[in-house]
Amino acid sequence: MIKRILAVIAGVAIVGGGGFLWYAWYPALPKVAPPSPGQFSAAQIERGRIVAAESYCVECHTRQDLGGGPKLAGDYKMVSPFGAIYSSNITPDPETGIGNWSEEALRRALHYGVSRDGSHLLPAFVYDHFTKMTDADISDLYAWIMTQPAVHMTHRQNDFPLSVAPRIGLAGWKLLYFRPGVYQPDPKHDAMWNRGAYLAEGAAHCGACHTPRGLLGAEKVPGQAYDGGTVDGWIAPPLNDKNPTPVVWTEDELYDYLRNGVAPLHGPAGGPMSPVAHDFLATVPEADVHAIAHYFADIDRASQRVSGDKAALQRAMEQSKRDLTGGNLLTDPDARLYQGACSACHYNAAPMPVLGRPELALNNALWLDEPTNLYLVMLRGLTAEEGQSGVAMPSFYNALSDHDMARIAAYLRRTRTTLPPWTDLDKKAAEARKLVEEPPVNSSH
Repeated sequence: MIKRILAVIAGVAIVGGGGFLWYAWYPALPKVAPPSPGQFSAAQIERGRIVAAESYCVECHTRQDLGGGPKLAGDYKMVSPFGAIYSSNITPDPETGIGNWSEEALRRALHYGVSRDGSHLLPAFVYDHFTKMTDADISDLYAWIMTQPAVHMTHRQNDFPLSVAPRIGLAGWKLLYFRPGVYQPDPKHDAMWNRGAYLAEGAAHCGACHTPRGLLGAEKVPGQAYDGGTVDGWIAPPLNDKNPTPVVWTEDELYDYLRNGVAPLHGPAGGPMSPVAHDFLATVPEADVHAIAHYFADIDRASQRVSGDKAALQRAMEQSKRDLTGGNLLTDPDARLYQGACSACHYNAAPMPVLGRPELALNNALWLDEPTNLYLVMLRGLTAEEGQSGVAMPSFYNALSDHDMARIAAYLRRTRTTLPPWTDLDKKAAEARKLVEEPPVNSSH
């Protein structure tokens, strides 16, 4: 009897293991000669450029540190809990890039996370989003990539356990977390909403940064979709109704932010969001940006939540005016420090914030659970190319000590929000300084 039970268990294990190997194994696709740019029409290449811009291909496949690198040649560093990962070369170079990939190979990589040689790709290449892209968009993207300059360059070695060992374990990760399939329109919503959802959930992969991740690096969806995440040391705030800012992100505010890099009632785009707005979404059809804004305005229930905006605006303006008129300068040394370092640019005495003077009481940075983003902006500043075009904020890397930044953070949290005070502010300021590592080039202090 025992032998029979053991035989059954062994049989199930063999069948299950065989089934998993069948699921995990993909054949190598044949190499092709690099396609001639002349085989693609100008219209298709332009459509592909738009797809690439909405997918941020250049941002993630171009080295950004140490002076940067050639466009699309890879070596962009992504920090994960498991080690550093460096993006691959996706130029048409046949040896170090994807010049010998067919369109079918690119489609398989995007839809299933499998390389041309049959190996499973790391989910840092967000195929859990790219799988939603249509074949037509992938075909256009292929045309654009294959008409870009070929660059012969290898990326740095990944500091990641599965980057050297066989990637069969990634098939197990996919079995748990990956559900391939092109986006299917939701009949409960109009065409504009569905276009925004297709872009946000697919090519633009907004959830990759704005959704928290579990222990194995998968997004916590659907339960915590758009609840907020982290990227490159920055906090990516929630994109749903859990966003804590006192003034709601309406469709108009979202559009201004995504298209122009600044929203009148929320401030400028900094950190990883700046190139999203300025380098990519500023170059695509306005209708697509409107569609993304329309989608997220529904996700954050903007139309049902705007009733308190007028009171929040009034409170923000009153506090800014008190700072401007010196109402608490005699009794609060932190207020004096803030006035000397910040208020010359951030005061707003009018009924509405001035576009070139971001009202900090309305900014996400003060309403998040941690002061990380506030510190990073203080330390890095904003160049004239980031945030609002032509408006710069100098770096205070050298001008403010960690304790100075902690005092300003405590003062702003106390006077600009209704939330509990942040804790361990000096320690967190020092941690943020380590993320910046060295004085930014725009530091004038």
